[in-house]
Amino acid sequence: MAMRIRPRPQPPEPRTVVITGASGGVGRACVSAFAEPGTHLVLVARGAAGLHAAAAEARALGAEATVVPADVSDPAACDRVAERAEEFGPLTVWVNAAFASVFAPFTEITPAEFRRVTEVTYLGYVNATRAALTRMLPRDRGTVVQVGSAIAYRGIPLQTAYSGAKHAIQGWHEALRCELLANRSHVRVTMVQLPAVNTPQFDWVLNRLPGRARPVAPVYQPEVVARGIRYAADHPRRREYWVGGSTAATLLANAVAPGLLDRYLARTGVDAQQEDRPRRATDPVNLWSPADERTDHGAHGRFDDEAHPRSVQVRASQHHTLLALTGAAALLAGAVHHHRRGASPP
Repeated sequence: MAMRIRPRPQPPEPRTVVITGASGGVGRACVSAFAEPGTHLVLVARGAAGLHAAAAEARALGAEATVVPADVSDPAACDRVAERAEEFGPLTVWVNAAFASVFAPFTEITPAEFRRVTEVTYLGYVNATRAALTRMLPRDRGTVVQVGSAIAYRGIPLQTAYSGAKHAIQGWHEALRCELLANRSHVRVTMVQLPAVNTPQFDWVLNRLPGRARPVAPVYQPEVVARGIRYAADHPRRREYWVGGSTAATLLANAVAPGLLDRYLARTGVDAQQEDRPRRATDPVNLWSPADERTDHGAHGRFDDEAHPRSVQVRASQHHTLLALTGAAALLAGAVHHHRRGASPP
């Protein structure tokens, strides 16, 4: 009887992956999600301590890693990042995860602050994607993943600048995807809409609320969303993915009854984004300069006790209609309940 010889497993194809916002939060969690032998990670952010710690984590997982400090609001800086990445091989994947925000009523945000959030969060994605496509399009291959949010579809109070920037990303991404399809390009762009995530941003965001800033529950661990982002990068033909049942519920409820959701968020959104504890004057602010230049804050924020370590929606996102409708029905039921309570006489 002839002995069957199994073929040796082939090593993974070398990949060059750029991750912006890699020093902390979701971008930092993406470092571990993408790090593996055969991958060269190019890690981009402003904070030196966070970047170097992220690079050490990537190398411990068998990947190569290069740190490139840069501010994505600068188009020339993004182009230099892409040029540096190409030194390690053709640019395979670019993940846009850098952002900035302000927690305050619209009338308390200065024009300069609003512009800064827009330049980092929206134009940062535009600048980075332009740099990536300049290299990918001539080869007709490559993937760009835009890290989005449920806020890309449903704005919330106290985050007007961030809501506007995420909506802008959504519209621009759709238009860009149409152009690539029209040109029959094999370069892929996809977007991952996230729920609230337990990241350090709530300790370093510019906050003018009475209480300390916090994510709207339910909150997910950054590793959960990083797995969804990695999956999207590996399966980029889909236009977008939703992570977290709350994301699906919000998007569908907003499509069905946006006016009702306006009233629901007016009643619940202000208190849901701040703690009873007063904000601290000693907290760093990363809007104009990095909060992790000398201190590594990692991927996690201070909400580990309540953050979910997994999400069925990551797996169900490929067939999410039924789950989304179920979640939307639950969210709408809550909104109706709050609306009726508000409309009832005392």
